[in-house]
Amino acid sequence: MAHRILIATSRYYEHISLELEAGVAEALADEDVTLETIEVPGAFEVPGIIAMAADSGRYDGFIALGCVIRGETSHYDYVCGESARGLMTLAVERRLAIGYGILTVENEEQALARADRKRKNKGRDAAVACLEMLKLRKKFVG
Repeated sequence: MAHRILIATSRYYEHISLELEAGVAEALADEDVTLETIEVPGAFEVPGIIAMAADSGRYDGFIALGCVIRGETSHYDYVCGESARGLMTLAVERRLAIGYGILTVENEEQALARADRKRKNKGRDAAVACLEMLKLRKKFVG
């Protein structure tokens, strides 16, 4: 049976998000999965959309993608911390299989290095993590 996976993508830095999404697609190309993508304005909104989607019962797993680049204010710290906390709360309290692929970096150069499919693509890593968590959840929950 195919897993239904929702990719929740912040498009704030669209060129980076698109590369992360491509990494997910490559990583899951040979897997028995059905992918759907939904876009949100920023990383702060990713946990909320995953919670809404989880309530629908349509998805087995989730992949959170996006990028937050440090700026001149403390906004970066709040967005990074709260989006990560929100996703962890969903994973722990609701037993959701979530692959975390939100980049939190100092500058665009770091973001590009972590998004590039020829280098460290964290979209790929998030996809693999989601699949592994789906397998582990099945082991314990059935």
